Amino acid sequence: MSKLLLVRHGDTEAGSGLRYWGQTDVKLSAVGLRQAESLRNRLATQKIDALYTSNLMRASVTAKAIASEHQLDVTTCTELNEVNFGKVEGLTFDEVNQLYPEVAQTWVSRSLSLSFPDGEDFDKFNNRVSKFLSRLEKHTPEEVILIVAHAGPLRILLCHILGLELCHWRQFRLDLASLSIVETYSQGAIVSLLNDVSHLT
Repeated sequence: MSKLLLVRHGDTEAGSGLRYWGQTDVKLSAVGLRQAESLRNRLATQKIDALYTSNLMRASVTAKAIASEHQLDVTTCTELNEVNFGKVEGLTFDEVNQLYPEVAQTWVSRSLSLSFPDGEDFDKFNNRVSKFLSRLEKHTPEEVILIVAHAGPLRILLCHILGLELCHWRQFRLDLASLSIVETYSQGAIVSLLNDVSHLT
């Protein structure tokens, strides 16, 4: 693989910091658009050879903002879309706990048996996201790859790339508009930056 730049999309009109928006196609808020511009400025001089993004607007608009400083095609990948929360879409955790207490308990316990009513279960989510890894294998070690997505898929990718058990997937904090960097080698991968938001200050 290569050097990977992992970016979570910016803030959304629907309050992505408080509510669970999975595959609902919410737009970036005014704050989110400014965050995307900050990411663009942060990465303006960074070598980037390929850019992949979720096809949901909040990620793809963030990706296109960054790409505007580079001669880059933006490749959209449904594998990078956020988990389908089903009936949990748009709820806060307190609302989930009230309406679907078993789901909330499974979520809190970090159980891999997690399943969202009328949405994806963890196995289906993981299988979808992990298919993206085959795209990375096509790149040479010298290349720098930018991935703009959502907290869930990025956490899954980190586990796979770092060789961690999937039960650790929710132990990565990835804030809105954050940048993380993973350097990959034949012997394994190293996280050189995690959840950096210094460009937002």
